[in-house]
Order: sequence, then C-alpha cells, then structure tokens
Amino acid sequence: MSHITDPADCQTMTEVREGVDDIDRRIVALLHRRFGYMDAAARIKTERTAVRDEWRKADVKAKVREEGERLGLDVDLLDRLYEDLIETSIAHELARWDGIRA
Repeated sequence: MSHITDPADCQTMTEVREGVDDIDRRIVALLHRRFGYMDAAARIKTERTAVRDEWRKADVKAKVREEGERLGLDVDLLDRLYEDLIETSIAHELARWDGIRA
C-alpha cells in the first residue's frame, strides 16, 4: 500500500483521491463490523418489536452529534447520515431476525 498523505499536506488531486479511497475502504470495513453487531442483536433479541428501539436510536444520534461537535463537523449533516445508517441497520436487523426464526 502506498503512503497516504495527510489532507493538510495534499498537493495533488491524486493524493486527495488516494486518501479518500483509503478512508472509504476503512469505512466499509467498519460498516461490516457494525452490521455484525446488528446480526448479533437479531440473534439475541427475543421479540421482533424490540428491534426498533427509538430510545437507542436517539441515544446513538446524540452521541454522534456530541462527537461531531467536538471535532467541528457539520452536525446536521452527521444527523442525516446517521438517520439513514440507523434505519438501514434496523431494516437489516429485522431481515436477520425474520430469517433466524423462519
């Protein structure tokens, strides 16, 4: 793997693209692990209605917002991204829950 240039040090679009591609690979790996936890939740939860947990959804979004603020990110953008991620995760977990018990 080639050296990845820090964003502040990028001088070319090639360096920028290499950095973005590296980050995207890492994000996909993290999503794979996150969805593994959704699989575990589907296995552990005994009731289908427990899959959608609005309190937990709000808790996750609040923690993300807090971390985003700490890092100086656009927290409204993070909120929209996590809304999609959480809803996709719930759909995945429901499908797994149904599949386990079919």
